[in-house]
Amino acid sequence: MSEISAGQVKELREMTGLGMMECKKALTESGGDLRKAEEILRIRSGARASKAAGRIASEGVIGAWLAPDARLGALVELNCETDFVAKNEVFLAFARALAETAAKSNAADVAALGALPMDGATVEARRQALVQKIGENISIRRLQRLQTGARLAQYVHGARIGVLVEYEGADDVGKDLAMHVAFARPAYLTKAEVPAQIVAREREILQARANESGKPPEIVARMVEGGLKKFLGEITLLGQPFVKDDKQSVEKMLAARKSRVLGYRFLVLGEGLAKRSAD
Repeated sequence: MSEISAGQVKELREMTGLGMMECKKALTESGGDLRKAEEILRIRSGARASKAAGRIASEGVIGAWLAPDARLGALVELNCETDFVAKNEVFLAFARALAETAAKSNAADVAALGALPMDGATVEARRQALVQKIGENISIRRLQRLQTGARLAQYVHGARIGVLVEYEGADDVGKDLAMHVAFARPAYLTKAEVPAQIVAREREILQARANESGKPPEIVARMVEGGLKKFLGEITLLGQPFVKDDKQSVEKMLAARKSRVLGYRFLVLGEGLAKRSAD
């Protein structure tokens, strides 16, 4: 059997992203055949990824990418099992590459993103290789993408909250809007976007509460309308008190700065996921 050279190991590492010893072992098993060695590692990578997939992955990061012209951007939630891995530079680099791939490809969902090419393989193959290398379950959970003829601002808070805002105005307006969204996490942009059934349910709750007050009908009606106005202000971006000056709403802040918000997207790490618990 021919001796495995350092150059062969290096080439296989570049192809698969796996460790030196794993690559050398695969090359030895394949008799130095690079393609067979790659197949061996892919099979093992897939097997380990499958085994790890049952473990909860609620840590991780929000990968973010924004085009130099600030007209195209994306956010991707990449999960792992421990905070330690979430700080791993290889893991972080993969998250950034995912966001760039998602933005440039206009992938409709995670499944479509997984099938896209990345560094000579597919995104899914790269994910499996990362599972093999790190030894934790790693999953691509969600993505958000924005493209505009206006401008985009991006803000990432501690790698755990990622925001994209589509707006018209100065740079500082976009930054302020993105930071506000990260803090307040509005469910809707405007009151008009709030579904009618949500408004109706809140009105029913407010009505029942006001009726218990025993006040005259005209006072009850004002109480209900006031409560509904407050509720809509709390859940809509334009209606929320601006995070840097809660004496004015975001809508009034934008008007004062002759700016406009057109849309936004955000991801919060682990939102809705079960958390790991220690024995």
